[in-house]
Amino acid sequence: MAALPVLPLKNTVVFPHLVVPLSVGREKSLAAVHAALEADQRIITVAQLDPEADDPGWDGLHRIATVSTVSRIEKRDEGAQVVVQGVERVQLKSLVQSEGFMTGTFKKLPDAVIPLDPPSPEVDALHRENLRLAHAIALLYDTENGEQIFRQLIASITNPIAQMYRVASLANLTVTAEQEVLEQGNALALMEKIQSILVHEESVTQLRRQIAEKAGSDLEQQQREHVLRQQKSVIESALGESEEDDLAELKTLLEEAQLPEAVRKEADRELKRLGRMSPNAPDYQVGRSYLELLTELPWQQTTDDQLDLKRAQSVLDEDHFGLQEVKDRIVETLAVMQLNPAANAPIFCLVGPPGVGKTSLGQSIARAMNRSFERLSLGGLHDEAELRGHRRTYIGAMPGRIIQALRHAQVTNPVIMLDEIDKLSNDFHGDPSAALMEILDPAQNAEFRDNFLNLPYDLSKIMFVTTANTTESIAPPLLDRMELVELPGYTEQEKLQIATRYLVPRSRKQAGLNKQWFNPGKAALSSIIHDYTREAGVRELERVLGTLARKQARRKVEGKERAKLVPAALSDLLGPAKFSATERRHAEVGTATGLAWTPTGGEVLYVEATLLDEERKLLLTGHLGKVMQESAQAALSLLTGGSSRYKFERSDAGLHIHVPSGAVPKDGPSAGVTMATAIASALSGQKPKAGVAMTGEISLNGRVLPVGGIREKLLAAHRLGFRHLIVPKDNERDLNKLDDAVRKGLTIDLAEHVDDVLALMLPNLPKS
Repeated sequence: MAALPVLPLKNTVVFPHLVVPLSVGREKSLAAVHAALEADQRIITVAQLDPEADDPGWDGLHRIATVSTVSRIEKRDEGAQVVVQGVERVQLKSLVQSEGFMTGTFKKLPDAVIPLDPPSPEVDALHRENLRLAHAIALLYDTENGEQIFRQLIASITNPIAQMYRVASLANLTVTAEQEVLEQGNALALMEKIQSILVHEESVTQLRRQIAEKAGSDLEQQQREHVLRQQKSVIESALGESEEDDLAELKTLLEEAQLPEAVRKEADRELKRLGRMSPNAPDYQVGRSYLELLTELPWQQTTDDQLDLKRAQSVLDEDHFGLQEVKDRIVETLAVMQLNPAANAPIFCLVGPPGVGKTSLGQSIARAMNRSFERLSLGGLHDEAELRGHRRTYIGAMPGRIIQALRHAQVTNPVIMLDEIDKLSNDFHGDPSAALMEILDPAQNAEFRDNFLNLPYDLSKIMFVTTANTTESIAPPLLDRMELVELPGYTEQEKLQIATRYLVPRSRKQAGLNKQWFNPGKAALSSIIHDYTREAGVRELERVLGTLARKQARRKVEGKERAKLVPAALSDLLGPAKFSATERRHAEVGTATGLAWTPTGGEVLYVEATLLDEERKLLLTGHLGKVMQESAQAALSLLTGGSSRYKFERSDAGLHIHVPSGAVPKDGPSAGVTMATAIASALSGQKPKAGVAMTGEISLNGRVLPVGGIREKLLAAHRLGFRHLIVPKDNERDLNKLDDAVRKGLTIDLAEHVDDVLALMLPNLPKS
């Protein structure tokens, strides 16, 4: 018997007369192909019994195979692409291992491959029927090009047996089915086998076309997803299958979700409703999304609180410098929670200028308590549904942000920060602050109902922390539910410590530098704080340090020498100083220095007054608000009215009062004493005492009334170099909040009456 190299095939069968491309990657297979090329180019191609076997032996191969010729071989990254052409059917008799590949002896099987000349009537009839079926299937697959496909692939072959093998190769058969075709021992058996394959293929093809036509009627191109669902539904209906798997999965998830009893009843009711509904119904996906939300929400899961006071203090000190009063309040809360775990957690409202660390303090609270942290930004929020959720009757309905935050946190007791609560707005969609009143009220939020969820959910375990720059725009009922914790601005010494401990290392790390390349000393940091930033927080300071770090990084990459970070070199790196150290502290007639509070911290403002020729006329400029205009009127009436204690030669002259930076809106009563001083200076022609800043509201009888924001105002004066200040007597209690380092460097006079202010600022003022 003859012997040829053997090429085992994993997922195909080579039929006689047909050209077949094969991907060959196994070493033994490649060796067999090369051996065939070196001999007479013939090789035995045989299908494996197990497609997963890497090294099949005699027991792993079919016995009926095909002798093929190797037409072409192309090398690939992993193996080779080999083109073979089947020649004749054979029966394997034995296998022998030979030099890294297998060779096999075989016996020829000529019965089914001889030309049908002359064909028997039965074989001829089956052959013609098979061609008709193949032609019909081609037209079903492609109405326009089916005729051409049939002629090119099948009708162009003259040998009837080869035609049948081509039909088998095109029918998407399994390897087992293809092997059965190859094993047919005569023409009649082959024709009958191909006929059974084509009859089944025609039925499947007709059914698929009917499904496509039924599902595609009355639908447009953009509804492709819906078309696929309908096709799936029709297929499942034809096969006798149902949607039970999807609902069974949901049922399992609901059982594992540890739902409360009331929630479980609603979930079961919704699941039954979903089971009676067609998957194509519009409400089906809404109901499914609702049940998925129930399975994803944490109903019982909590994190164990870490209430160790020493650890909490350590975490807060590690993350933030200063803010001792705020830290003490947080640690006190943890102490209460230790003694009474059932106590409602307080709702902190961290109020302070931008950049003082309100948001990061919320993260530190969560870390100190070992709780999950979620942050919701409320800035510009104007739709109540953003918090309460949308009802499921609306298209695109979804739960509110609170429920979404809980789904993300996966616990019922996270720390949730509601950032920028003072920047809420409202319109015809509702008032979000009204929704927050329920969310933040411990007496109500134990049974909070989200519109989408429409079930009670307990929010009482959540620790809410809100932030705001000012409380003026917060609705009073909402403000009443929160405990205010003020975060004032930082002193220069505090900023220096924050820069050294936190900002410099962070900027260095972000720029990819080491200490040798970026380590500004205290002198340079003090110069940056004093000359390039003037803010209550440290955000601008961090930006300036980031700029310096980037400049050093560029020098390092370009191979240049590093710049020296000393005060004298800052102007070359950052440009000229933005702020002057001696900003308008000299005295001018008609000018007084006041202190103001803004949401971004304290500010120093200057009030200028000059006489006009017109009598009894008051001109106000500088974008002054209504309250500030009234303060100017009160100051003028106090000094020039009939009961005035002062005598001015031109008390009947007109006055023009201006507050510089006219593009910036200014309002509030705090400038009352400042305006009175400026008016008295203008009317008397005397210069006020230099280097003194003041704040306080005045009444028509001359009393100096208390004002707010004393600490921020005094810090602003300290930043600008004012060391002599005048504040209302009733604000004396607020001075205790000043750091000792700042308080020692200031001279503070307390005023009860405007006479006290004028006696200090204009000692030679004539009295009536």
